[in-house]
Amino acid sequence: MAARLPIRVRKFMGVFFIVILVILYALMAVGVATAALPNAPWYAHMLYFMFSGFLWVLPAMGIISWMSRE
Repeated sequence: MAARLPIRVRKFMGVFFIVILVILYALMAVGVATAALPNAPWYAHMLYFMFSGFLWVLPAMGIISWMSRE
């Protein structure tokens, strides 16, 4: 059985992964919006950014779950 990482190390790594996730996700979301919605009405932009603004939470929940495991 492999040795488990100490909780402090997992939390440090988890924070690093979440910061990287947010940066990359924001760049991707803006890139998709500029490519797919250049002439869309304002409400399409609003709906897209509301949806994509909440979507990053799913992978972040997985990272947080991994961080808090015993």
